[in-house]
Amino acid sequence: MSEQKYGGDQIQILEGLEAVRKRPGMYIGTTSSRGLHHLVYEIVDNAVDEALAGFCDTIEVTINGDNSITVVDNGRGVPVDINHKTGRPAVEVVYTVLHAGGKFGGGGYKVSGGLHGVGASVVNALSEWLEVNVKRDGHIYNQRYERGKVCYDLKVVGDCDVSDTGTTVTFKPDGLIFEETLIYEFDVLKHRLREMAFLTKGIKIILRDVREGMEQERTFHYEGGIKEFVQYLNNSKEPLYSDIVYCEGLKDGVQVEVAFQHNDGFNEVVDSFVNNIKTPEGGMHLTGFRNALTKTFNDYAKSNKLVKDSDPSLSGEDIREGLTAIVSVKIENPQFEGQTKQKLGNTVARGAVDSSSALFTKWS
Repeated sequence: MSEQKYGGDQIQILEGLEAVRKRPGMYIGTTSSRGLHHLVYEIVDNAVDEALAGFCDTIEVTINGDNSITVVDNGRGVPVDINHKTGRPAVEVVYTVLHAGGKFGGGGYKVSGGLHGVGASVVNALSEWLEVNVKRDGHIYNQRYERGKVCYDLKVVGDCDVSDTGTTVTFKPDGLIFEETLIYEFDVLKHRLREMAFLTKGIKIILRDVREGMEQERTFHYEGGIKEFVQYLNNSKEPLYSDIVYCEGLKDGVQVEVAFQHNDGFNEVVDSFVNNIKTPEGGMHLTGFRNALTKTFNDYAKSNKLVKDSDPSLSGEDIREGLTAIVSVKIENPQFEGQTKQKLGNTVARGAVDSSSALFTKWS
């Protein structure tokens, strides 16, 4: 066997966004249909972060005739002034530099759906082309990229009212990357955008499809937030009580929302989220809620002589039979390790205990 040379020159350095195009699965998980739709979520997440910060109330997502995507928000608009570390406009840095963004504790966002700062730049890298228009400071700014490369310097293409702000991003996924499919499915996007609207109380998300023969539009707007989420999930079931139990609060820097209602079914449906990102494997926030619910039921049953002190406690599985619940937690700089995980669980537990106790008091 001939010896293969391995020296300093065999160590490669991928510049800019080359690493994303070389190994896209590391950044979006897969280049299948799921990865294709994930590109939309990354851009929408940025708009939702503006909503969480209190600067955006409407997001529009359009599937265009050529299967490109346009996302419009009425937030503050991506900054266009010069980033002095790079010497380039901030919007260009956001879309062309990995790990660049306002989510690292610099004051841009207190709570966000992600802290890695790669969303916008990854979408840019994996798109045949991407254009961004920013309304800010009375002007409309524009820049275009092709496969992550800057086509021209940021330029002013129009004027607008100073109060008219926001960001419009249009991108077309790259067929060299997404070889399986480039066709967006309305129903797939509808499911995720509806979920985002439930989790962000008061925001309006409009999804429209303008492809020929496929024209349709849906608007998602829920003033009741996760209470309406539970109602939606229980729509085809018979609730055991009319009120959806809901509590929210802020404790130790953790913002918690919990909503739940039992139905006449046998299955437990509990979805948990951190900063609007689903946590399918649960976590301390979900454990805290379940433990608190079990404790409250047992304490109430024993204090009201529904069971004897000598009887075994009700199991969590029995109590959660037919339960539909949403546990949504928003936390600055989520890391979920050690004390942070325990604090998160304890905070949710306290809120769930208070809410459940109020429900039992009403029943009694």
